[in-house]
Amino acid sequence: MADVQKLLTELTDCDFKEMLEVKKPKSWLKSVSAFANERGGGLIFGMADDKELVGLADIKRDIDIISKQIKEKITPLPTVDFRAYQTDEGKDLLIVEVTAGNETPYFYSADGNLIAYVRVGSDSVPAPPNRLRQLVMRGMNLTADALPSGHNVDDLTFTILDATFKREKKIVLTKNDYISFGLCKPDGTMTYAGLMFSDECPLLQSRVFCTRWDGLNKSGRTDDAIDDKEFEGDIISQLLKSHDFIMMNSKMRWKKMDTYRVNKPDYADRAVFEALANALMHRDYDVIGSEVHVDMFDDRLEITSPGGMADGTLIQECDIEEVLSTRRNPIIAEIFHRLEYIERRGSGLKKIRDETSYLYGYTDDYAPKFKSTSTSFRVIFRNMNYIMDGATNHDAVHEANHDETRDIKINNLLEFCNIARSRDEIQTFLGVANRGHLRTAYLKPLLDSGRLRMTLPDKPSSHHQKYIKA
Repeated sequence: MADVQKLLTELTDCDFKEMLEVKKPKSWLKSVSAFANERGGGLIFGMADDKELVGLADIKRDIDIISKQIKEKITPLPTVDFRAYQTDEGKDLLIVEVTAGNETPYFYSADGNLIAYVRVGSDSVPAPPNRLRQLVMRGMNLTADALPSGHNVDDLTFTILDATFKREKKIVLTKNDYISFGLCKPDGTMTYAGLMFSDECPLLQSRVFCTRWDGLNKSGRTDDAIDDKEFEGDIISQLLKSHDFIMMNSKMRWKKMDTYRVNKPDYADRAVFEALANALMHRDYDVIGSEVHVDMFDDRLEITSPGGMADGTLIQECDIEEVLSTRRNPIIAEIFHRLEYIERRGSGLKKIRDETSYLYGYTDDYAPKFKSTSTSFRVIFRNMNYIMDGATNHDAVHEANHDETRDIKINNLLEFCNIARSRDEIQTFLGVANRGHLRTAYLKPLLDSGRLRMTLPDKPSSHHQKYIKA
């Protein structure tokens, strides 16, 4: 039984079946289709949904039936592995492991109809039109942003893209660069990624709607909205202007210390920029009439983009540390990476979380939340400076106590640094787990104020660097 439990933990997804429903093969064949179309998974026959062991009466017969049904009703034929187990109680279990396929879509065929299934949470459902199109492109090793658009490079302008590369990377782009980036074909035909980087960008779904709502929801208090903007055109301008909108509608509080001050922004700027970049480069551009939404409320910021996780999983059911990078629009992602708008591939969500954790006064209650459905992805930031109505006194006291504790720690740290100390020694002394938090909350403010100094000021990144009270 231990081997079964180990295999269950290794499966990316699974369905439990008490028995093989011979007369209703669709009830389990749709999961075979979905697993092959998505990340793979397994069907466990002989076990109930609550993981109660039921067992199978004739496991050899069941293997023959399942194998025959898959060959007859799933096209193209997926890679399937059968594993039989017998528990200590003598009950037979069958695990049918389906490998994620490369020849998508995998259809369930019955009554003359072909239906491709995908996973939404723990359910196998028919793929909606835009998802089916993505499966077809994946089977052809294509992505939406790489498809030809019908527009020609000579009919469009790229002043923002060209100026950005010249300013940020000291590179003057040519048509050959557009081709190598995947923005156009050798004959000058623009890809959809090329359209999105053009000044005119004729795609109506390539837009960002930004709104600062009055209150905690969209119904508002006296006014529905305090500020709103709609951004279209090239995708670089959409990113930068959306970021500016958030900064303009955010506040920067600060706390005065003995000889310096600590800035206390509503949101971590770098985390917000990363979330916006992710929304634009990972969104589903196949959904006509859709756009990225930036919604700011008194207590939070929400960034919502069309299209769920590219592999069909739900982000709230995943460990952020284990999420694999699946780029829906790799051409857009590559250019954002070249411009250093995003970190290395696959680190976006961790970057959003970590950058927020460096903020003054951060606790786990303020950690960004990630939510997805089959049709959308949302990042939710809590306003670090928001104080709930009716709880002002409590929060003010809590903040005062927090600040007082920080002052005590700083004074103790300065006494500790009467002799030169290494960063590791200081981190251990303060009991701070995160090195970034140590830098932003303690070392940088004290160095900037002149209360602490480096022993090797000309080599700030030296492994031999130490800090001593000034």
